[in-house]
Amino acid sequence: MLRRKTDNKLRDFLLGDKRALLVTGARQVGKTFSIRHVAKECFDNVVEINFIERPEAVALFREAKGAKDLLMRLSALLHKTLVPGKTLIFFDEVQACSEIVTAIKFLVDEGSYKYVMSGSLLGVELKDLRSVPVGYMDVMEMFPLTLAEFFEAIGIGSGITDNLRDCFENNRPVDDFVHQRMMDAVMLYLIVGGMPAAVQKYIDTNNLKKVLDEQRGIIRTYKMDITKYDPNRKLLIEEIYDLIPSELNAKNKRFILKEINQKARFSKYEDSFMWLKDAGVAIPTYTVEEPRMPLLLNKQRNLFKLFLSDVGLLAAMYGGNIQTRLLSNDQNINFGAVYENLVAQELFAHGFAVEHSLYYFNSKRQGELDFVLEYDNNILPIEVKSGKDYERHNALANVLDDSEYDIPSAYVFCQGNVLTKGKITYFPIYMVAFLEHSEPDERIYKFDLTGLK
Repeated sequence: MLRRKTDNKLRDFLLGDKRALLVTGARQVGKTFSIRHVAKECFDNVVEINFIERPEAVALFREAKGAKDLLMRLSALLHKTLVPGKTLIFFDEVQACSEIVTAIKFLVDEGSYKYVMSGSLLGVELKDLRSVPVGYMDVMEMFPLTLAEFFEAIGIGSGITDNLRDCFENNRPVDDFVHQRMMDAVMLYLIVGGMPAAVQKYIDTNNLKKVLDEQRGIIRTYKMDITKYDPNRKLLIEEIYDLIPSELNAKNKRFILKEINQKARFSKYEDSFMWLKDAGVAIPTYTVEEPRMPLLLNKQRNLFKLFLSDVGLLAAMYGGNIQTRLLSNDQNINFGAVYENLVAQELFAHGFAVEHSLYYFNSKRQGELDFVLEYDNNILPIEVKSGKDYERHNALANVLDDSEYDIPSAYVFCQGNVLTKGKITYFPIYMVAFLEHSEPDERIYKFDLTGLK
């Protein structure tokens, strides 16, 4: 069984919080599996209602007159008694029941049972779920397996991982043999990615062809979602989705609208790009005018890159027997695109997305930085280098030398070992697994009312 870090968060919430929990994320990232697994550990009684499999349940929410009436109807629908204080009610595929937003407030208020919800395309179908009902529901997002979860899944020992984390935190080089084996593990991750079905298929068979078949099945499912949930824009959204691999392989990796239509205007196509973001299948990365905090205020919404939510799906879309070529480190492959996609999805999963977006910097005068983050109360520039000449980075040097920005440090993720030169620290690409966003410390401030009373 694949172990997910979110399982601990899910367990803590179900045992210690009175609110309902909504688990979001792209289709097939493991939401339902994790909820079922943790629920059985935490509750004597677990009941599950899937709104797609049981459409008659949707009518219960539409017609019920208050929480007690709804619970009575649920009990009748399920043909079983709900035990107060010992029952978890799991609502799945809630995108098919918009009434859940209103109903969950009253159910939580009633207080007899614990509630957890999940579904796909929630950002598309139920856009207001992130903000309501305040005080009655929390949201937890799931992603494909991160690098750290993948390493554990394929059997890399916790002692090795702990040692690598220590090397990252203390800028200490990794043992050469371990470093090379971890680079091999990264190459495998570029092929398999983090979709649970693909990872499990690799663990069970070690057969990369069967892994590819799983990935192609997931891609087909995503395209079916496009057709099902937005029929008016389906051709355009699917065309944008199909263009992501080639756009990432281009020199500047930015999404160029003329690839779709020579006369295209961003305002006309923005909703289609946002559909992919809201569905959880693409990660937008916007340029900023300057690498300054807060990044959100410097955002330019019409200049962006689109990464896939899973690097394994990106490799599957490239085709051309890329698995063998990646494992053999074929120099004819542009590793830059897959390396950057890997870093993007790690940063996204680690909480670095400001308002659900990542950022990069591009200037005609200074050049382009692959990513810029808000980290440790400073701007942290990041460059991703797939080749051997990873110490060449003119744009990074230009930005660090600019006294206006006063940026104290930068990271380069590459194929080399840990090395620090001036403000720049070079890390092996696998160490992006240890770059984590931290929430601000609690800060108590009591306003001085002297002379104002």
